[in-house]
Amino acid sequence: MISGTTGLIGLLGQPVRHSLSPAMHNAALDAMGLDWRYLALPCAQSDLGSVLSGLRAVNCRGLNVTIPHKQAVAPHCTELSALASRLQAVNTLIPAENGGWYGHNTDAEGFLAPLQDTSEAWRGGTAVVLGCGGSARAVVAGLQQLPLNAIHIAGRRDTALAAFLSDLRQPAEEETVPLVGIPLEESRIRELLTQACLVVNTTPVGMEGHQDGSTMPLSQDIWNDLEAKTTLYDLIYTPRPTPWLTLGAERGCRTIDGLEMLVQQGAASLRRWSGCSTVPVDVMRQAALNCLASTRR
Repeated sequence: MISGTTGLIGLLGQPVRHSLSPAMHNAALDAMGLDWRYLALPCAQSDLGSVLSGLRAVNCRGLNVTIPHKQAVAPHCTELSALASRLQAVNTLIPAENGGWYGHNTDAEGFLAPLQDTSEAWRGGTAVVLGCGGSARAVVAGLQQLPLNAIHIAGRRDTALAAFLSDLRQPAEEETVPLVGIPLEESRIRELLTQACLVVNTTPVGMEGHQDGSTMPLSQDIWNDLEAKTTLYDLIYTPRPTPWLTLGAERGCRTIDGLEMLVQQGAASLRRWSGCSTVPVDVMRQAALNCLASTRR
């Protein structure tokens, strides 16, 4: 029931009409008994500054930020967390005491959540990340917290890959997991698959409606040699499962899709906005699943 005391939280992006975030957050708010409502708020890049100022002025309790604003929103923050600054991306805004916004990034935390329950399984292992775009930054930041032996990042463009590695590499005295850049080529990926305990697809290849029509990253042939010891993690969740994860499951691999990352990063944001250490993640997950199912009917 919306009243004169109902608080506002929401999602800024363009477009946002297909987002699952309102369904999963509002289900969580109901379960928590919080008198807040979460709305999807479409916002053009040219309006970003004025929209942020207006929402802060009406005491908006918090915001998520999605494409195409994750980088553009940073200059509008009065302060950034160390992680958001390092990733050069913000997905969570928290009201700051000075009247501005504190920018943080919960994507790395969301990505890492389904891997932490088997943390020892990654000890001494090799991870392969396909793609070096914005999503890959959060993925690698998460992977750097696992006891891996190496993280290989595969990119198509040398300049983009070099910039990625420069931004994500930690100071020598702090680096725990070496980052290795490789070309996104079948021959290089194939030779790494025998060593890899984890392969993460951060590219849009395989997504429903993806423009080039490909159903999985690279060709199916290289994935025919997958072994059951390898976990496949696809940031895509439409379709669910993706053809790549379907193939991996047929070969006995553990598979994870991007829906869990979406739920967990949202839960991490809600903890920060509400100050509650415990939020109903199961409720959020089920609401997202229900919303996906309803769109397919």
